[in-house]
Amino acid sequence: MMNLMELPNYYVGAGGPEQSAPLLRAPKQSVAAAVGGGRSRSRRRGSLSFTARASSSAAKVSIPKQWYNLVADLPVKPPPPLHPQTHQPLIPSDLAPLFPDELIRQEVTEERYIGIPEEVIDVYELWRPTPLIRARRLEKLLGTPAKIYYKYEGTSPAGSHKPNTAVPQAWYNAAAGVKNVVTETGAGQWGSALSFASSLFGLNCEVWQVRASYDQKPYRRLMMETWGAKVHPSPSTATDAGRRILAADPASPGSLGIAISEAVEVAAADEGTKYCLGSVLNHVLLHQTVIGEECLQQLEAIGETPDVVIGCTGGGSNFGGLAFPFLREKLQGRMSPEFRAVEPAACPTLTKGVYAYDFGDTAGLTPLMKMHTLGHGFVPDPIHAGGLRYHGMAPLISHVYELGYMDAVSIHQTECFQAALQFARTEGIIPAPEPTHAIAAVIREAMECKRTGEEKVILMAMCGHGHFDLASYEKYLRGDMVDLSHSAKKLQASLAAVPKI
Repeated sequence: MMNLMELPNYYVGAGGPEQSAPLLRAPKQSVAAAVGGGRSRSRRRGSLSFTARASSSAAKVSIPKQWYNLVADLPVKPPPPLHPQTHQPLIPSDLAPLFPDELIRQEVTEERYIGIPEEVIDVYELWRPTPLIRARRLEKLLGTPAKIYYKYEGTSPAGSHKPNTAVPQAWYNAAAGVKNVVTETGAGQWGSALSFASSLFGLNCEVWQVRASYDQKPYRRLMMETWGAKVHPSPSTATDAGRRILAADPASPGSLGIAISEAVEVAAADEGTKYCLGSVLNHVLLHQTVIGEECLQQLEAIGETPDVVIGCTGGGSNFGGLAFPFLREKLQGRMSPEFRAVEPAACPTLTKGVYAYDFGDTAGLTPLMKMHTLGHGFVPDPIHAGGLRYHGMAPLISHVYELGYMDAVSIHQTECFQAALQFARTEGIIPAPEPTHAIAAVIREAMECKRTGEEKVILMAMCGHGHFDLASYEKYLRGDMVDLSHSAKKLQASLAAVPKI
C-alpha cells in the first residue's frame, strides 16, 4: 500500500471520472419538490418556523416518519435494567425524576416502530436526508476491488449525528413543560447538539464536559455557549460527585462516567430539571435509526446491498443508528451483512470488558444495566477521541454482541489518524477523531479484499467532521501523538468494583 506521506499532491482533489461525488442528492430545492413530491414541511408553529434545507434525490429518498426499535425483532429480549438500591427490575416511575413520560415509554417499549412527531421532522429537514457517498478516490488509493460507501452525518448544524436524538429529547421535554435540561459530553458533539436543540425549543441547557476534552477542544465549548448553554469542566466543584473526584485526584482528566454522575445529581435534586443522554439508552439508539432507515432507501435506489457494516462505538448510538435497520433486514432474511464495531485500544469495552450489571456513571447514581463494562470506576487515558472514552456500552449493543450478531475490534489512535489523513486527502472531509476508528477498520477490510480479490460492498458510519479537532491532527502531523493503552492493573481494579449481581 502506498505510504500516506508519499501521496502525491496532485492526487488531493483530483477530478475526472474517479471523482467522489455525493450519491442521491439533488440540488437544493423546496422539500415539496425534493421529497416525494409531497407538501412542503416549511411551516409555522407559534413563533417558531424552520425552513427545510435538506434535499434528497431523483429517487425521492425521504426522511423516515418512524424510528425503528430493534428489541421488537430480537428472538431473545435484553435483560432489564435494575434499581441501583433494590436490584429489582426498574419500573417506569423509577425513571420519572430524570426523563419526561414519553421518553420513558420509548425506553421500555417493545413496539417495532415509533412515529416521529411532525415538529421533530420539521427540524430534521434542516439537514436531512444526509448524503450517502461512495469513496471512489479512497478505493483508487488503496487499489481495492471493494466498494466503500459512507453515510455522512456531518452536515447537521452541530456537525455530527447527535442532533438526531437531541432534537426529539428537547422537544419531548419542552412539550412536558420542562424548563431546564442537563447533560454530559465528551468531545463536545453531544453537548453541542443538545445546546442547539434546546435553543430551538426555549430550554435552558447546562453541560458537564469531560475535563480532557474541555481543555483540548475549546471551540466546542464556545459552540455550546453560542447556542446559550452553560458549560462546566468535569469533574467540577459544582456537584458533590465532582468534589469527591477532585479531592481524590485534583488533576483528574475526567471521564464520561464522571460527567454523567454530575449531570444526574443535578437533575435528581431539582423537579424542574430533566436529564438528557447522548448515547447508551434504548430511546437514544431508537432516535438514531433515522440514519439506517435513510441509508436503506439510498442503497436500494442504486441497487447495492452491503456485505459489511462498520462504525465506531463509544456508547453505541452512532453504530446502532446505522446498523440496527440493516440487522432487521438480516433477521428477516432479506440480506446478510456482517456488523463490526470499532473501539479505541485505550477503552476496549466490548473486546476487553465483562458482560455484567454495572452503573452507567462513576458515582453509582444511575440504574444498573447489563452491558459490557470496564468497571464504572475506570477512567480511560485522555485519547483524542473523547466521545469514545466511556467505561460501558449501550445495553442493546452489548446484548446484540452477546447474541453473536456482530463482532468488535479495537485500534490504536495513531493507526486511526493515519487512516484519517488518507481519507481527508482523497475524500476531502476531515473526520472527527471518533469515526477515524471506523475508517481504519474499513481500510483494513478493503486491503483484505485487495488480497483476496473479493468485491465486497463496505458501508461505514461517518458520524461527524473534525473541524474543531484540528489540534489533534496537529499533534499527529508533528509526530507527537503516542498510542495510549489501558493498564492491566487499573482495569483489574475497576472490574473488581463491578457489583456482584
